[in-house]
Amino acid sequence: MKNNERPIVYMCFSTDIIHSGHIAIIKKAQELGDLIIGALPDDAIAMYRHFPIIPYEERVALYENISGVLKVIKQKNWSYKDILNELKPDYLVHGDDWKEGFQKPIREEAISILNKYGGKLVEFPYSRDAKYDNLEKLFRRQLATPDMRRARLRKLLSMKGCINALEAHSGITGLIAENTTVHKEGKVYQFDAMWLSSLCDSTAKGKPDIELVDMTSRFRTIDDIMEVTTKPIIFDGDTGSLPEHFVYTVRSLERMGVSMVIIEDKTGLKKNSLFGTEVKQTQDSIENFCHKITAGKKAQKTKDFMICARIESLILEKGMDDALNRAFAYVNAGADAIMIHSRKKDPDEVFEFAKRFRESNKIIPIVVVPTSYNHVTEDEFKKHGINIVIYANHLTRSGFPAMKKAAESILKYHRSLEIDEICMSINEIITLIPEE
Repeated sequence: MKNNERPIVYMCFSTDIIHSGHIAIIKKAQELGDLIIGALPDDAIAMYRHFPIIPYEERVALYENISGVLKVIKQKNWSYKDILNELKPDYLVHGDDWKEGFQKPIREEAISILNKYGGKLVEFPYSRDAKYDNLEKLFRRQLATPDMRRARLRKLLSMKGCINALEAHSGITGLIAENTTVHKEGKVYQFDAMWLSSLCDSTAKGKPDIELVDMTSRFRTIDDIMEVTTKPIIFDGDTGSLPEHFVYTVRSLERMGVSMVIIEDKTGLKKNSLFGTEVKQTQDSIENFCHKITAGKKAQKTKDFMICARIESLILEKGMDDALNRAFAYVNAGADAIMIHSRKKDPDEVFEFAKRFRESNKIIPIVVVPTSYNHVTEDEFKKHGINIVIYANHLTRSGFPAMKKAAESILKYHRSLEIDEICMSINEIITLIPEE
């Protein structure tokens, strides 16, 4: 490439759509030399602000058909380090929007590498035209449609291998799960999905967690969350009720755009699993639960919807062999994922389950809810072959103590001054809630 008479120019795109603002910067880049465009893969884009609507292969084809583009190559992540060291372009072109925020360290790294071999960074003003923002918003609204939302969980699992989900039980908690991001070491971290827990839904309504809140009410909670968010939803289906009832639950959830339902292999009046053997809990027979799974799979209309079988054997101290026997039986019955539950404070039995399950099945996703063994990181779970990590009740558990503290303080001091520091301002709340 360096024998070419014209300088080599490099720029990278992560956008789903090419609008006139992009074309303008492409033309300016082409004036500097022969233009090579880098395309970020789907998993890298998903780590940033949004899920890619147009798959990587189609985006590459789009960029290749732009007049004057010499070549399109893959840039594996947001860092330009590997591309610059390999390609050594004469010019790196970028908008000036990366001087601040999470991309600032990426910019500094790129400048350092360019200086080492004599390359140059050329920055053009980032287009802030309102029409481009509106175009982007219109495009992003597609993510909230049922078909798009339902399919995203499978796609995210395929892209990332291990994803996380945060509990949400209302529109406002859904917005927190949707919009919370952390910038760290040049990367953006966010939640991949939302978990609609029956415990938290019941608690928010002031009801006991005994499947007292009916599906009609729980579907209203889904509607509240879906109206203001776009991320995939994993639904806590408790026991799934009777197979004849579960069939209709599956059809309703699938039609609404939910990605996955998790049902547990217990029968009778529900008791929270973290009670373990301290209260009477009855596990369903393998045959009956397999029948329920099969009935649910036959009821669904698309390949996107997932049914996850939650195994309570370790909770009820029935042993690892029982848990594994059930896992393989549930997979054979059609389960799309397996959740292994444990209330121990160390993850050893969960890791043992994952290791032994993976010896026979390397495909079916494994789901965990590390409420009791919460010191384990997502990277550690991924190394042990686990694919979905659910933070099952943390917005509920953190929100109620703060509200209780605020109420007690007002009663104690007969004013609200003392709780100012623990209260979000009204302006912040208004900003959090979208106007459209």
